[in-house]
Formats: sequence, structure tokens, C-alpha cells
Amino acid sequence: MAIEQTEDAAPTTASLSAVGVFKVFGPKPDKALQMAAAGEPRDEILRATGNTVAVRDVSFEVTPGETFVVMGLSGSGKSTLVRCIARLTDVTRGRVTINDRDLTAMDDQELREVRRKQMSMVFQHFGLFPHRRVIDNVAYGLEIQGVPREERHKKALEVLDVVGLDGWGDHYPQQLSGGMQQRVGLGRALAVEPEVLFFDEPFSALDPLIRREMQDELLRLQADMHRTIMFITHDFDEAIKLGDRIAIMKDGEFDQIGTALELLANPATDYVREFTEDVSRIKVLTAWHVMRPHAGEAIGPRVGVNQSIDEILVVLLGAEDAVGVEDLSGELVGVVDREAVIGVLDTES
Repeated sequence: MAIEQTEDAAPTTASLSAVGVFKVFGPKPDKALQMAAAGEPRDEILRATGNTVAVRDVSFEVTPGETFVVMGLSGSGKSTLVRCIARLTDVTRGRVTINDRDLTAMDDQELREVRRKQMSMVFQHFGLFPHRRVIDNVAYGLEIQGVPREERHKKALEVLDVVGLDGWGDHYPQQLSGGMQQRVGLGRALAVEPEVLFFDEPFSALDPLIRREMQDELLRLQADMHRTIMFITHDFDEAIKLGDRIAIMKDGEFDQIGTALELLANPATDYVREFTEDVSRIKVLTAWHVMRPHAGEAIGPRVGVNQSIDEILVVLLGAEDAVGVEDLSGELVGVVDREAVIGVLDTES
């Protein structure tokens, strides 16, 4: 079920960009910026100025409907970056835009309007109101917008159905499991029909099985709604599963931006190579990465677009023809043949 759009609703997708974004914490940002521009390492800047350069000259563009994943280890600056892009933290230098509107130049009132109507954020810690029912947690953003109670509850019920929580609206957060609470957080973000969604390690506190379920749920929702997403994670497998493109971040900078295939096949730096060298391509690459258009030829059984190559290999071995690839709605979106899988296996040897 898709969330119903009103005639005057905002568009469901937006472009998102950052140009030369720096974030410096400390008393002497100008000196720290000067040293950062000269290429001085983070530790030396901290020793000389007492400032921490958390984000250093980051630029990127996310196209409408794209899922852009930023990954890195703890301390890499990825969470600070997403807070800067969402304007929860002011940038020290640089420019952030949504649909070519400069967020960094907005006053508080303009920024509040953008936050209320164009973007939402989902955090690792759910941030639900324990004294409010699930339906009121989901409807909170609409309440802030001044939407009447009956209307916002109707919308919240629609969203609860979308995120798999139909019938749970009258419960309280503490009565739900961790995965269900995160679904409430996701529902709250979706209720305002944002153009851009920010996720800051939203699934990292969940058990592995529930985490995979939530990843699949996000993929299903994205296939239906095509929102523009910036997703933060420290898990490379999660990045590959969810991201249309992935940025690897280290010491506040991007080492490389690319598709999963580009990062795995052509790591640009030793740091990126360290991330990818122990990753089995057949376990993390999916049908989406190797499928080709259907040319009208006969196809055997079908596999899901997000199934891994090792799962597809089992199906191919028992099929006479190429295997069809279907999206989460069951529509045929491509074909995987033996040649494509053999190409992946050759890179493993």
C-alpha cells in the first residue's frame, strides 16, 4: 500500500547536494580551516589549535529517488556529516541544498518549514515518546504542522499499515519489540511525506535477524515510494545491500564514492581496499548488480532483485535457461544468466 498523495502535496523526491562542507569543533575554526585546506592531518590540527575537524571539504550530490549511503568506522565523521546536511548542526564552511534551495542560507523560520515539510530523520535510538500511543508518535510531525487530530490520525493509520504495524496504534512504545519500535520511528518519518529521508545508523542496535528484516522493509518501501535517502552505517554489507551509491569516509573526508561494484572491483585507496578485500562478492552482490534487461528469451524460475549471487547460483544450477529477476512487487525487471554469475566467480579466484 502506498501512502496517498494529496493534489497539493509536495513532490515525493528531491535532489540533495553538498559543496565543500567543513565542520570544525573548537575555539579557533579559522586557523583550523586554514590548516585543513593546506592538507594538515586531523591530529596535527587538534594539537596546534585545539580544534577538531570533524568534516573536511565534503562534496556530493544525491539524485531524486537515490539511496546514498555514507559508511565509515567510529570517529570517521559520518554522523556529524548527516547532522550538517540535515542542518541539525551548522556547517563551519560550505553549502547544502535541497532542490537548489540553500539550507545554509536559511533563517530559523525557513529552516523550520523545510524540516516540517520536506525532510525527516530516523536515528539509531528510536526517540519515541513513551507516554504517547503509537498512533500519536507517528502523527507527531503532522501535529507540529497543525494538522487537525482526525486528519493526522487517519494519515498515521495509513502509515502504520505501510510499515507493518496495522492494529498497533493504541499500544505504547514500551509494549513493542525493538524492531517494532524502529518501525514506529520509520512511520513517524514517513507520515509527513518528506522529500528527503536521513537515516543515522537506524538498525545498528537491533538483533541481526530483526536488522535484516528492517533492511528488507526499507528496500520494499523505497521501491514503492522512491524517496531521496541519505543513509549512515558502519556496516559494509548493509551499505552494499541498501545503497545505490556508497561513500567511504575516513577522518572526516570521502575516500571514494561509487556503486558497490565500483568499490569492490576498483578500490581507489588502500583504506577502501581494506574494507573490501575480505568481502566475498557472491555473498554481498545481488541480482540487481548483475542482471541485464529481458530480451524476450525464455526464462526459468525467478529470483528476487535483492537475493545474493550465492543464492542465485543454486537456482541457476537447476534451471535450463536464464533466471528472471523480479522486484518486491513481483514484476519482472531483468534477467541473470550463467555468464553474469561466472564473471563474478572469476573475480573471486
